[in-house]
Amino acid sequence: MHIVISEFMDAAAADRLRRDFDVRYEPDLVDRRADLLRALAQADALIVRNRTRVDAEVLAAGRALKAVGRLGVGLDNIDVAACRERGIAVLPATGANARAVAEYVVTSVLVLTRGVFHGSAQVAEGGWPRAAMSNGHEIDGRTLGVVGFGGIGRLTARLARGLDMRVVAYDPMLAEDDPVWAETGVTPLALAMLLAQSDAVTLHIPLTENTRNLFDASRIAAMKDGAVLVNTARGGIVDEAALAQALRAGKLAGAAIDVFGEEPLPAGSPLAGAPNLILTPHIAGLSEEANTRVSDMVAQRVAETLKQG
Repeated sequence: MHIVISEFMDAAAADRLRRDFDVRYEPDLVDRRADLLRALAQADALIVRNRTRVDAEVLAAGRALKAVGRLGVGLDNIDVAACRERGIAVLPATGANARAVAEYVVTSVLVLTRGVFHGSAQVAEGGWPRAAMSNGHEIDGRTLGVVGFGGIGRLTARLARGLDMRVVAYDPMLAEDDPVWAETGVTPLALAMLLAQSDAVTLHIPLTENTRNLFDASRIAAMKDGAVLVNTARGGIVDEAALAQALRAGKLAGAAIDVFGEEPLPAGSPLAGAPNLILTPHIAGLSEEANTRVSDMVAQRVAETLKQG
């Protein structure tokens, strides 16, 4: 059986697959669409990250596909319905990168709330902006609002509560009497109430037609003055122009954005030059430890599916 891996995967996991399967591992195959389509002609499985579009063209090329492994959890780059119709198993690495994302969120909230870590160059050049940097805030007793209370949201809440933050959450898929609220010590709120109360807001929801531009100008305006926003979920959920305007106007104290409507972020983005803004290239879920867990989980799930089928 033949497996195609089109994006970066932990080498040890790829080597383990080679023990039982013929593996074509080329992490730049995602950027060579024609080569990818040709490679799929005899493939029984395809393993991707978030950049490979598993669409009608890919599925037509991979007539023998039995499994699509996703090195991550988001499935918006995969036509899941079409895979289901074809009997192709879609195998994400559910939970494997949760710790990396949760630590990214809590670190970002700490950095942005304290508000002093952008002055290194000034200090290195002989400046001493001690007075200007003495007005940051502690997170003790402040409120974190979690939008989307699945596995990553719950782990983020646990880390934040360990730092003595109050945590509230919005998730329309969970009833107010769901036992998870009592188990985690998190208070469920309607989204409008969460935004009004939260000193920091973190997003953990998929990109759907209902969530696209969920955080538009009006919803950002409804956030608490001086709050910070962290998005590690999906680009397209936050209106980037509206966020940039809120930062420049001082409505928000800061933001950390790891995902964008267009990736890589194009030159001339409204986010360029916005103050108190941390931008990272879709890496919140990537760490050495997370990559090992994600790769191992997907390799195991793909191997089991092929051996069963």
